Amino acid sequence: MPPKKPTDKPSETNRLTGRLSRYTKVSTAVGGLAMKMAGEKYLGLKLDRSKHAADLRVALGGLKGPLMKVAQMLATIPDAVPKEYAAELAQLQADAPAMGWPFVKRRMAAELGADWEKKFKTFSREAAAAASLGQVHKAVTLEGQTVACKLQYPDMASAVEADLKQLKIILGLFERVDPAFKTAQVHAEIADRLREELDYEREARAMHLFASMLKNEPQVKVPQVIDSLSTDRLITMSWLDGKRLLTYQDAPLKTRNQLALHMFRAWYVPFYHYGVIHGDPHPGNYQVAADLSLNLLDFGCVRIFPPKFVAGVLELYHGLRENDEARIVEAYRSWGFKNLKKETIEILTIWARFVYGPILDDRKRLIDETESGLYGRATAKKVHFALRDVGGVEVPREFVFMDRAAIGLGSVFLHLRAEINWFQLFNDLTADFDVKVLEKNQKAALKAADLG
Repeated sequence: MPPKKPTDKPSETNRLTGRLSRYTKVSTAVGGLAMKMAGEKYLGLKLDRSKHAADLRVALGGLKGPLMKVAQMLATIPDAVPKEYAAELAQLQADAPAMGWPFVKRRMAAELGADWEKKFKTFSREAAAAASLGQVHKAVTLEGQTVACKLQYPDMASAVEADLKQLKIILGLFERVDPAFKTAQVHAEIADRLREELDYEREARAMHLFASMLKNEPQVKVPQVIDSLSTDRLITMSWLDGKRLLTYQDAPLKTRNQLALHMFRAWYVPFYHYGVIHGDPHPGNYQVAADLSLNLLDFGCVRIFPPKFVAGVLELYHGLRENDEARIVEAYRSWGFKNLKKETIEILTIWARFVYGPILDDRKRLIDETESGLYGRATAKKVHFALRDVGGVEVPREFVFMDRAAIGLGSVFLHLRAEINWFQLFNDLTADFDVKVLEKNQKAALKAADLG
């Protein structure tokens, strides 16, 4: 079990001035958005959305913490926010400026005790990476193992709750101006996933889970957790060497295809065999090792689905292949879509045929042959306007991260320009699918990883 954390944590308290300053900046940015959008809707004032979206990005980008993470999520959920805002929010970088050495010493002492440095042979003062919720330092244990220490920034729990309130306001504003998508379930789903990301003990269990689920996939590597040097706000794991996935964009086609295949297996084996996804398919969460195997990183955002939801994904696939409207509708209902009218079903099926397109097409092909450069944007726009005309639709919670992950993966495949028979890959993987077997596998894997 991870060590108990010291109770005296001055760095986790007495930060009221910093919090007030942060919340003032966030509230000012969101309040400005509210006033300008209200003026556009009720007073007929023209809002330059592109300029205001850029201003909002600048305001959020100056803040560490959850709202920056949320902004990145929103940018990858199709039509969660207007396109001008999605384009700007997508530019928020995961590599935020790192905190300095005095901060690191205080945080490490809070997690592992005042003598924490004696528990390592070496510990790098400079962060190897920094993101919205924490930063990573390279170290060597007393046993000589090279490790990555992922250290959470202080006071993130209260920052999450404050930022989620602001998120609710942002989504509500967008929904009032453009009600094609109801956003209550989007907010609820993001809130749950974001709170989970703060629990590093849960993330450690998720790493154990993925190591188990992918044990027969030698082309995918998962870091090993060092439990004795981990807490709920510090996770120490084996260091994996690799290059960023997108550095292979101009590699030979054979190499790009191989990497795309590894990505496909890393994501879909856990989903179709266990009902679990790695819910943050950002290119920065994948590395390529020297042997072209894939290093899978960052397990803070993991989504566990009811087996019937996974069965619904396959039900929709077969319904689309056979043009069976009854199966298509049943799939939507199994996902949680409610009050489905004929017009709504037809519109949702436009989106479904786009997302499922590559696995319905029995030939080698690019993931998206429109060469638009923005995976799904044109189809999403068409669906968006059509849904608005029929009164909108409330997106079920489970669908939020499933859709986000599918589009995120598609974007990675698009960058790699992989040419693969996706139909064959998918059908080989799901040929023996049995929802009862999945349910049994899921229960056993979650129990072994102590993850509910």
